[in-house]
Amino acid sequence: MKIPGRAEFIALMAMISATVAFSIDAMLPALPEIAAQLTPDAPERATLIITSFVFGMGIGTLFAGPLSDAFGRRPIIFAGFVLYCIGALLAFLANTLEWVLAARVIQGIGVAGPRIVALAVIRDLFSGREMARLMSFVLLVFSLVPAIAPALGAVIIWGVGWRGIFGAFVLFSLLIGCWYATRMPETLPVKARRAMRLPLLWAALQEMLSIPMVRLSMMTQALCFGMLFAVLSTTQQMFDLVFDKSASFPLWFGLIALLAATASIVNARFVMRLGMRKLVMTVLGTQILISSGLLISFNMIENKAHLFPIFLFWITSLFFLAGMTLGNLNALAMEPVGHIAGMAASLMGSVSTIGAVFVAVPIGLAFTGSPVPVAIGTLTCSAVAFMLTLRMRQLERVIVKA
Repeated sequence: MKIPGRAEFIALMAMISATVAFSIDAMLPALPEIAAQLTPDAPERATLIITSFVFGMGIGTLFAGPLSDAFGRRPIIFAGFVLYCIGALLAFLANTLEWVLAARVIQGIGVAGPRIVALAVIRDLFSGREMARLMSFVLLVFSLVPAIAPALGAVIIWGVGWRGIFGAFVLFSLLIGCWYATRMPETLPVKARRAMRLPLLWAALQEMLSIPMVRLSMMTQALCFGMLFAVLSTTQQMFDLVFDKSASFPLWFGLIALLAATASIVNARFVMRLGMRKLVMTVLGTQILISSGLLISFNMIENKAHLFPIFLFWITSLFFLAGMTLGNLNALAMEPVGHIAGMAASLMGSVSTIGAVFVAVPIGLAFTGSPVPVAIGTLTCSAVAFMLTLRMRQLERVIVKA
């Protein structure tokens, strides 16, 4: 079996990576119906359907990389898809919110395999500028999925109800898994594999946490991820309950996703000029102003028609923030630990994702029919993250002087 051509390879890697976005964004239109059926007395608990999936993904990310290094890429990607399908089927059959949440955790653990393996396969076959160029094409294709996933989810709900979305997850993963099985060979030779050793993971984590720049970058990344997941889990409800735009939500969300996708282009243009840390600090400072502006507007403007454009700008800015910060923070954290890059990447992804869940859950549960609690949460996270980047600047100055 030969490696497929460049266009097919990019499409395959993008679709594997897009499983995560599809699993989150397609669920958004279903949250009101799930809340009405499974948790009518506390509808805000439906937001946990998003964060429980992310929590599982964080756990799975910790082990997916080392396992694929030990057993090869193909076994881990297939095992991940199988576990993902099992979680989807359990959620389809669940009759309580608690069982749906448990099934979503299983889904998240499963999706970590394909997610990490896709990155590992690209790293196996390409390096340097060629790898960066290929990743940019993968991300370009990937960015289209969040734009259409809510609309697809809405169509499925209209046709067969919210449980049908879990059937779509199974179908999607089976199609991608079969595509990979028939077209993609093993990219990690047996002689290049490394045994998985938990003591090495623990030692790597201890080393990473002992380095101030790595520690601060991971904490800031968790806060930025947390803001993103908090907004993702509540955005449909805000469109519905605050602005009565539930029917048009998929269209608005698609527009927001497309606008936010330009963040990677803007980041590439300015990161060489400003540097990673300064760019992150600038974006976080801007977000402090935008979230503060939203809070002031909701206290001063009563007409919801006038508030909606401000709200749209705020939501878009939060998605844009993710595109301008997460990659830079990851690079900042990875710079001092290049000698353990593989394990560091898995640990960093796991710790920051799980940390983000602990940030996002209380913000999401605070939603009571107004964007104000979420805006307060994003303002607080932005302010704390901004202070952490100030500390990074102090460390940079100390290093330069030394």
